[in-house]
Amino acid sequence: MKQLTINFCAVLILIFTVSSCKQSQKSTTEEKPKNEVLVMGMIHSGHLTDSVYTTAYVEKLIREIKPDYILTEIPPDRFEAAIEGFKRDDSISEPRVMRFPEYTDVVFPLTKEMDFEIIPTAGWTRPMALERQQKLRAISQDTSRAADWAAYREGNRLSDSLYRATRKVNDPYFIHTDEYDRIQDIGLQPYNKLFNVELGLGGWENINIAHYWNIEKALEKHRYEGKRILITYGAGHKGWFLRQLRKRDDIKLLDMKPFLDAIQ
Repeated sequence: MKQLTINFCAVLILIFTVSSCKQSQKSTTEEKPKNEVLVMGMIHSGHLTDSVYTTAYVEKLIREIKPDYILTEIPPDRFEAAIEGFKRDDSISEPRVMRFPEYTDVVFPLTKEMDFEIIPTAGWTRPMALERQQKLRAISQDTSRAADWAAYREGNRLSDSLYRATRKVNDPYFIHTDEYDRIQDIGLQPYNKLFNVELGLGGWENINIAHYWNIEKALEKHRYEGKRILITYGAGHKGWFLRQLRKRDDIKLLDMKPFLDAIQ
């Protein structure tokens, strides 16, 4: 009987210890400050011509967001040249980065006034882009692939027509909605289904995986810092990224609308 009592007490102590450890681990996890993450859909050269979603608008929005880190559609191997040129000439001369006015006219200049770190995360490479261009040209001229090319173009046509029908083209409010992402997917999914494997690293799914791999590295590096991270990519990528980001439980995804409201 005495032995039974001792064993019972030992079991109770073990259960209490395990329970306490789990509770302690849970408490520790809950206390870790999650990073806040926003995804800003960019329209690249459109920022120079649109009447609303201008570079000035982008600047106001970034100032309102007050990010600690800005993850950019800049390839890591192009970043040093871009930053060196900016420090030397007060302008961007790196060819790839020059394609993005949101960076040349807004993000880099804002580093003089705001305290954030630019992180290059694009999976793009020039050889990949050239190979994709050549393969798409070959597919478009291949009579045996006429049906595939027609399906791809029809997807784009339908997506574009639905987008125009909203009468909210380049509207920053609409760009930052799930409806916008669904409309984009109408054009992107046929392209992805038909050509992703064939285009190799330049395929739609493949390039998003490459981009997001770099984004994930940055998120992991700065995990639980309690900071605000702004991801800036072409708006078509936004839906793909959000689907991945929503799987994470270590970040807090913020909606763009309150920040848009604040700068009106």
